[in-house]
Amino acid sequence: MRFEDYPIEVSPLPTEEGGGYLVTFPDLPGCIANGSTVEAAVSEARDAFAAWAMAETAE
Repeated sequence: MRFEDYPIEVSPLPTEEGGGYLVTFPDLPGCIANGSTVEAAVSEARDAFAAWAMAETAE
């Protein structure tokens, strides 16, 4: 599994929810991340992807 092989969706978060950006992986249920900038959110998404992949291979 490689991060680059999976599409991501980046969406702005409303100010009332703290602002920033949310990253989701349409093909990986429950794998999400957020950050104050797009770059930070994608960086966090890389970490979330790694954790998701480890959990999936452990099952």
